[in-house]
Amino acid sequence: MEILYDKALRESVFNKILDLVKYDVSYDFWNKYFQEEMAQRKTMKQDFTPPNVADFLAQLTEKIGNDNATDNGMRYEGAAGTGSLIIAKWHRDRMKNCPFCYRPSNYVYICEELSERAFPFLVFNMAIRGMNGAAVHCDVLTRECHGVFFMSNDTDNVTSFSSVNVMPYSKQAENYFKVKFVDEKYKPLVESPLIEHMFKEADT
Repeated sequence: MEILYDKALRESVFNKILDLVKYDVSYDFWNKYFQEEMAQRKTMKQDFTPPNVADFLAQLTEKIGNDNATDNGMRYEGAAGTGSLIIAKWHRDRMKNCPFCYRPSNYVYICEELSERAFPFLVFNMAIRGMNGAAVHCDVLTRECHGVFFMSNDTDNVTSFSSVNVMPYSKQAENYFKVKFVDEKYKPLVESPLIEHMFKEADT
């Protein structure tokens, strides 16, 4: 989380990670580590979706009805863990466009996760891929929420990282994400002009 709050350090780490994985961001490269070392099986019954299953489910959702005529670009994953399923869907969204046609702004990814261990890696995974969307630290059933991180690809460029922002702890944010803030776990973080505008609105 300290890395996520420091943009220069965060993007330096991003570039090192990209070198290590040879720029293959089509899968969740934290998956194996969490599955073997960090899964909270006893306390949270937690497991992490293998990449081949994530890819199969991403394909399945396309066949169910996400054709170009009806697809509004909104994607949702509850109990997202570190983001394996949403990454698979994001990768398929990219691949169905030509390199010069794909625009990050055509898609919004909303993920919810309760685990304090997994949540920072979910934010990391979304930001390194330049996604637009939100990672909501909440219980998907009770809607009790500790904070919402908003990732924004401010240049709308497929090769850009996302800015990382913490949404204001406001009624407006609660209503939009249908959550109830139970604390203010995360200190403010504003990197995108869009979020800066939201903070000003929340203060008035």
